[in-house]
Amino acid sequence: MNVSSVMTPNPACCIATTPLRDVAKMMLDNDCGQIPVVDESQRPIGVVTDRDIAVRIVAEGRDASQAKAADAMSMPVRTVTADTSLKDAVCVMEADQIRRVPVVDSDGKLAGIVSIADLALANRPEATAEVVREVSEPARH
Repeated sequence: MNVSSVMTPNPACCIATTPLRDVAKMMLDNDCGQIPVVDESQRPIGVVTDRDIAVRIVAEGRDASQAKAADAMSMPVRTVTADTSLKDAVCVMEADQIRRVPVVDSDGKLAGIVSIADLALANRPEATAEVVREVSEPARH
């Protein structure tokens, strides 16, 4: 089984200059916690998570009304391809301690996102438990 069989296709995305308020609204509208940031060719250059907004903008006392996606985004972005096996996607998520990973097509353009929830919905409880355990560990430095 590969990533394309469980990923959320055509996810909402933004560009680096998208106002952060719009990014947060995308999260609300799409019931998600991560928005990929893409370049003019639709290739992922980073991601903005709800935690990024809380930690990099709100907790630092920055003016969220003036912030852009680039101000909060995590980079570099880790991606997998649509034909990546679920096992390999799980390894990426564990190694990087991430709960979601953007999926790119053969040209490197954003095609989807695979998340812990996608693994759970695909009846992969062992993979889901493994990823949750690994990403929940304190950050490795």
